[in-house]
Order: sequence, then C-alpha cells, then structure tokens
Amino acid sequence: MLGAFMAVLDIQITNASLNDILGSLGATLEEGSWISTSYLVAEIIVIPLTAWLSDVFSPRRYLLANAALFLAFSMACACSWNLDSMIAFRALQGFTGGVLIPMAFNLVLKLLPPAKRGLGFALFGMTATFAPAIGPTIGGWLTDNYGWPAIFYLNLIPGALLMAAVAWGLEPGRMRLSLLRRGDWWGIGTMAIGLGSLIVFLEEGNRNDWLNSQFIVALGLTAAVFLSACVVIELRRREPFVNLRLLADRNFGLGTAISTAFGVGMYGAMYLLPVYLAQVQGYNAQQIGWTIMWSGVPQLLMMPVAAVLLRWFDARLLLTVGLALFSGSSFMNAAMTNLTGYHQLILAQIVRAMGMPLVIVPLTTLATGHIGPQQSGSASALYNMFRNLGGSIGIALLATQLDLREKFHSVRIGEAVNAFNPATGERLDALTQHFVSRGADAVAAAQQALGAVAAVVRREAYVMAYGDCFYLIGAVLLTMVLLVWLCTAAKGEVRAAH
Repeated sequence: MLGAFMAVLDIQITNASLNDILGSLGATLEEGSWISTSYLVAEIIVIPLTAWLSDVFSPRRYLLANAALFLAFSMACACSWNLDSMIAFRALQGFTGGVLIPMAFNLVLKLLPPAKRGLGFALFGMTATFAPAIGPTIGGWLTDNYGWPAIFYLNLIPGALLMAAVAWGLEPGRMRLSLLRRGDWWGIGTMAIGLGSLIVFLEEGNRNDWLNSQFIVALGLTAAVFLSACVVIELRRREPFVNLRLLADRNFGLGTAISTAFGVGMYGAMYLLPVYLAQVQGYNAQQIGWTIMWSGVPQLLMMPVAAVLLRWFDARLLLTVGLALFSGSSFMNAAMTNLTGYHQLILAQIVRAMGMPLVIVPLTTLATGHIGPQQSGSASALYNMFRNLGGSIGIALLATQLDLREKFHSVRIGEAVNAFNPATGERLDALTQHFVSRGADAVAAAQQALGAVAAVVRREAYVMAYGDCFYLIGAVLLTMVLLVWLCTAAKGEVRAAH
C-alpha cells in the first residue's frame, strides 16, 4: 500500500510545482506538459504487464527491484539538468512506479482471506483517492518552503519502509524465467505501442487542436490499429499475458466500466479545481493545495467506515449512495460564481470525500470479490488500467469542453454586453473616467475601459464553462447507477465469510 500510495502521489505532485520546475529547467508550459505525460505513458504500459512479470521474477523480488529503481529515478528527477533529462527520468519513474499500483491490489486478492478483503480494499482505495487529493497540497508546500527537488526526495522515507516491509513480510518465491521464452511478445508489443499512443493522444490532443494536427491524427490511428491487434492476439492466445476474457464476466465487466467513469470523475475534478482556483481566484500553489485538501483528509475517516458498512449492506446499495454523493458534489460545484473560493468550496469537497470511499470499496468488492487467485493478476491489471485510462480520457474531454464552452459563453455574454447596451455604455464611461482620474489620456483610458470589460466577460465565461464541466462529471457519475443495478447481488466479503 505504501508503494501504491507513492506511485499515485507522484502522478499529481508535480502539477502544483510545474511553473517552478519549468523556470528552473528553462522550458515553456507547452513543453512541460511532457513531464506528466511521460510518467503516465510509462505507467499505463507497465500496469498490464505487472502480473506476468511478477510470475516470472516472483512478487517479492519484482517488488523490491522496482521499489529500489523507483527511488533511484525519483532522486534522478530531483537532479535533472534540463527538460530532456527530466522527461526521461519521469518516464523511468513511471515505468517502475506503475508496478507498485497493481501489485498492491493483486496482493489483496492473493494473500488476504475473504474476511480481511474489505479492509484491504479500503486501504487500497485510500491510495487511489487520498493520494491524488493531497498531492497538490504536499507539492505546493514543499516547493514554496524547500524548492521543487524536495517533492522527489519525499519518496525516500516511505520507499525505504516499503522495501523493508516487503523483504520481511513476503515469502521469497522462485523465479520462472522459462516464461520469458514462451512470452506473449506480439501481444505485449502491440499493447505497449497502442496504449502509449493513446495516452499521448489524450494528453496532448487539446494542446495541439486535436484532428487539425497531423501528429495527433497519426497517434490516434496508431492507437486504434495496435490496440485492435492486441485484442485479437490476446483473445486467440492460449496463454495471454493478460486475460481479456475477464471483461465478459458480468460483474467484472460492468465494474470495470464504472471504474473507468469513476476515473473520469476523480481525475477530472482534481484537474478542474486547481485550474479554476489559479485562473479565476489567482491562488498560488500552496493556497490551491490547502483548498483541495478538504477533498482528501475526510477520506481517512470514511475508508474504514466504508469497509465496516460493507459487512452489513449490499455492495450495490453502498455504491449507489457513493455515486450519488460524488455526483451531488459535482452539481454543487456546477453552481460556482466568480466569488467561489476556499470557504465556499469546503462543503462540496467534504461531500465528495464522503462519497469516494463509498464508491471505490464496494465497487472493488463487487467487481473482483468472486475472482480466484489464479486470475487475480489479470483482474488487477485490467481494473487499474481502465481506471487510469478513465482519468486520461476525463482530463482530455474536460480540457476540450472547457475551451469550447468558454467560447460559447463569451459569444452569448457578448450579445448582451456591447456598445449598444445603455448599461454597458454607462459602465464604459465610468471606467474611462476612473482611468482618466489616474493619469491616463482620454484615448488610453477608453482602451483600458474596454479591456477591463472584456476581462470581466472572459472571466464570467470561464466560470460558466467550469460549471458546465462539473455538471458533465455529475451526469456521467449519476448514469453509472444504472450499471450498478445490472450487476448481480453481492454482500460484503466479511459478512459472506461468516
């Protein structure tokens, strides 16, 4: 769980410190997007491979090696001398950190008895939802007080504890290097190229104007061709590296679809709020971190509560309540105004923090509770991969939606706020007099007045666009309730064991 927590934390922790990192490395904001993209690409590629590679090298040996490499690459990131070195080290960090997420999930399914799985899923849920929520808080505080390299050195203490615990607690299994000779290399190759292309397509698409960019079109076509080939190869092989047939299982297939939508909502909300706070409210990294903290800290209390409730209630009922709370918090954010700041956001974030554990713990039980140990690796790989894919899809979708809706609302507001509107004319005259009184000549004052009104129009258009995006998240999550009740009934693992 420590390993999964570190890996998920490192997805988000650079976001609050990105401007400082780019300033130090002499890079532009557009170039700096690859610092996050490279990590995500490497992580999404290695997640489906983890189960097979842990069988080859043994879980204990595989975990120890990747934890050690993750720490080494974290320190290398802190010592980066230019943008290229940072991107390379972040990719290597993602390739080793991506192992830690499905391994934690896999070990819950393999090692814990049914009576303990509810608690195991609650702990795993904490790494999946709490770590991204506090990432900007920790990143902003460390950057403001100790400089951006500190966000990478932060991994050293939990990483050392992880290695000590794994070395002490896991049985030393034997290696099965013979699996490498009959490995599903065509499936692995097509998967790596397809997933890598898809993530870059999603992460960079909006910045490159989607289908107006030949680079983005080529990536989309590459992803479609290679992922289609991967599916065909995996379904035809007798020993695939990941068992896609699990998606045909009713509960697992529907649960994975809900998990993907949950990724859209979770990562989407964590993308929108910091951007809103920086753009509309002018918050710095530390202020953004302290604001978003309210969506993370209450989860520490709710995760064990969710595990206990799972003993007595149908997982579908708890999941419905969780989705309703998460969706409700998004609808609350959809009503934001330009005055919505730290204090006004607390309630919506607490509601979200109460809902997220009631989604991830029952959902994990519902989707994987009946999966046997022999299929736990594939289940872990697919479940976690689709949740992360949902995050990338959600961020790409919402970034595009934000731009489109801002343009739409700017046009609509502009139809009312124009020179022919008496109220607008009065406001422009008052602003012109204000700027004249501060020493500007009449022509310059008139231009400044127009600029001030245009800035207000643009601000209000953005606020309305953010509201539309949160409304979209709420609608997606609420729709998932229909899929929940298509699943077969499932009580909590603990109660079933009794």
